[in-house]
Amino acid sequence: MKQAKTKSAFDATRLLFILKGLVVGILTGFVVSLFRILIEGSLHLWTKLYQFIPGHPLIVFAAILLSSLLAIIIGLIVRPQPNIMGSGIPQVEGQLAGDLEMDWRQVLWRKFVTGVLGIGAGLFLGREGPSIQLGAAVGQGMAQGLKDNGISRRVLIASGSAAGLSAAFNAPIAGTLFVLEEIYHNFSPLVWMASLAGAIGSDFVSSNFFGLVPVLHISYSRSFPLYLYWHLILLGIVLGLFGYFYQRVLLVMPQWYARFIRLPRCFHGLIPFLLVIPIGIFWPHTLGGGNATILEMGHFIPGLMILLGLFVLRFIFSMISYGSGLPGGIFLPILSLGALLGAIYGTIMSRLGLLPDIYIMNLMIISMAGYFAGIGKAPFTAIILITEMVGSLQHLMPLAVVSLVAYLVVDMLGGAPIYASFLTRLNLGKKLNELSGKNDRIEIPVFLESSLNERQVRDVSWPSHSLLIAIRRGDHELIPHGDTVIRSGDTLVLLTSCNEVSTVRRRVLEMSGVKPDL
Repeated sequence: MKQAKTKSAFDATRLLFILKGLVVGILTGFVVSLFRILIEGSLHLWTKLYQFIPGHPLIVFAAILLSSLLAIIIGLIVRPQPNIMGSGIPQVEGQLAGDLEMDWRQVLWRKFVTGVLGIGAGLFLGREGPSIQLGAAVGQGMAQGLKDNGISRRVLIASGSAAGLSAAFNAPIAGTLFVLEEIYHNFSPLVWMASLAGAIGSDFVSSNFFGLVPVLHISYSRSFPLYLYWHLILLGIVLGLFGYFYQRVLLVMPQWYARFIRLPRCFHGLIPFLLVIPIGIFWPHTLGGGNATILEMGHFIPGLMILLGLFVLRFIFSMISYGSGLPGGIFLPILSLGALLGAIYGTIMSRLGLLPDIYIMNLMIISMAGYFAGIGKAPFTAIILITEMVGSLQHLMPLAVVSLVAYLVVDMLGGAPIYASFLTRLNLGKKLNELSGKNDRIEIPVFLESSLNERQVRDVSWPSHSLLIAIRRGDHELIPHGDTVIRSGDTLVLLTSCNEVSTVRRRVLEMSGVKPDL
């Protein structure tokens, strides 16, 4: 007897979201590419100015005046829209969680202008955070134009975020993973397909502007040998300890600014704008997020004392830059610090006769992933990001080992994901939206360790003002009833009012035994 062939029905919804995500990605690619071009052009002009000052000392007064003016302009632009301060990633995460609403038009132009003025002036800030928020604004704008609400709107914001990171680093897979692992906290098929489409579209556009050479293209002669893997364990511990220290210092920087700087918060950027002047005069090639520093070390690794000096300089001034609230990210500063830590560790071990010199370059690359994995607590993103940025698949195993060890060290010390910590400090727990009577959907994954796993729907005390309307299991969507058993890998789809999204989401996560910020 012949068995009937099963054929899954074509789902036009997925195709529609992929096409929408692709359009968002293409638009974001143009926005972020222009953002990168203007930043690089501005940084080149500032570097030339600083190199001109030693022969013409009076020019320093012009630099002070111009820097002060730019800081004031940024403050005036930021003041009406404080949600563009910092990297913007916590704000996007708040949007997707239902905690925060923003005017996409205001975010788009204000973040663009202030990011170019601040990052382009040589401050130790990265372009990736603003790029993610710019992409999210593009996605939100498209959703508004198409009159998409609820989960459709969030999918477009998520795809724009992935597109922003992809265009910033020419790293489409990492852009997609970062949204799923760190921002959206959900591997919903609609989200990852639309995000991947957006990331690919933006990467295609940015590659036409900047070429196909990886952003941090560094070559090394040999793969890291297995007999030296004990170094990876020790290095991972070191990176985890420094990563936790980085988190603690960065989180208290706004308090230190508030205590010692008697200026409105939006004008705290005046401090790093003035402090960057002596750095630019004496060490002009250290300016910017740190990609130039990494690439220079890819050709020549300096001595131990210079490495230590660079690390201290980049650590302190990146804290001052980001702690001021200026629009800018921490990806590149983190990666540059990780590369320096790897070079320092490798140089010390080489001098002790415990590591051949030829593998210092490997450790420098591996450490970038480990340091980011510890601070951001996003190891998958860290591994893929460095793989795409460096342009080599030969170091996946060492990247995974160091990233996992660094992640575990930070986790055991009680460190939380840095962006989730920033979101918590934004004090977004209050209701930000008035009761509108409109409903919204929430998607919450069920993990293996969840207390909801293997429980019947009727045995769960679901939050008030919510209704479990579906359980997504693989490619199928089940209509739940009292006897339906919840399983790990499921995605719970709940219906609630728009103003209860954040509360219901947190309540279900608490019920399942998962911390809301993880």
